[in-house]
Amino acid sequence: MSNVNIKSLVKSNAIWLVFIAEVIIFTIASGGTFLTGNNIVNISRQVSYYGIASIGMTFVILIAGIDLSIGSIITFVNVVCAFLMVNAGMNMWVAVIISLLLATAIGTLNGGMVASIGIPALIATFASQTIFEGISYLISGGRPISGFTSSFGLFGRWAIGPVPVCALIMIACFALGSFILNKSYFGRYFYAIGGNEEAAELSGIRVNRVKYLIYALSGFFAGLAGIVLLSRSGSAQSTVGKGLEFDVITCVVLGGVSVNGGVGRMSGVVAGVLIIGSLTNGMILMDVSEYTQMVVKGLVLAIAVGIDCMSKKHQST
Repeated sequence: MSNVNIKSLVKSNAIWLVFIAEVIIFTIASGGTFLTGNNIVNISRQVSYYGIASIGMTFVILIAGIDLSIGSIITFVNVVCAFLMVNAGMNMWVAVIISLLLATAIGTLNGGMVASIGIPALIATFASQTIFEGISYLISGGRPISGFTSSFGLFGRWAIGPVPVCALIMIACFALGSFILNKSYFGRYFYAIGGNEEAAELSGIRVNRVKYLIYALSGFFAGLAGIVLLSRSGSAQSTVGKGLEFDVITCVVLGGVSVNGGVGRMSGVVAGVLIIGSLTNGMILMDVSEYTQMVVKGLVLAIAVGIDCMSKKHQST
């Protein structure tokens, strides 16, 4: 194999090499605890909810957008679903469906503010974040809501053999996201808009409608992540999703999705999710403080975006 082919292979799989190196480092540092079966299952549970949410964020960033409302949507779905089941005595499946519809509606609202009104995505989704964080607090009164039926553990606590159901849900969502990007004409539209929105409009793509769809999908996947998280925790908290959008954005950008739009693969996002999940778990095993973890994750995000920006600058010269 020629040197050129080797370099190309390494470059295209660099994110997975980083993940392998991370696993080796944490396995050695933890005395082998990191790579035990129980810890691997634990990591799969930990990454499931922001892995699911990262799919919608991938679509958004592919068109050079951003969705800061994801954390609040997760919180909102937690509180609403719990309220419907516990306070309103609603059937579990009905409560889940209503919660997902509301999450999708919030995403559609974001799409409307961005596409139809023209509000910058950063401001529109930050406004949604603030609004629905407040609504979640008003519904719950700032108090946790618990007391679900045992069957609600299906989404976050149950397992099929050694594999958690939440991990299977995440895998299914990644498969769906990959299908949308690689096999559907919507996926081609996402890349086209991210590459050059004006050219996409001139080629006949209804850009505003696609933006509605993308933000609606982002809301839906965030809502599903909220259901998984609620099932796993067993209690709805009015602050549970606070800051989760940061982890989700880090996973997506680290996975190679360009903040400038038009570039990225779902397989890279999978690697990004695994890296951040393993990084968090490894630091917890090593008893690293929460604030130090914040510093490390912030550096990871800054480095990932910096590399993306330098790559874009290099390509334009």
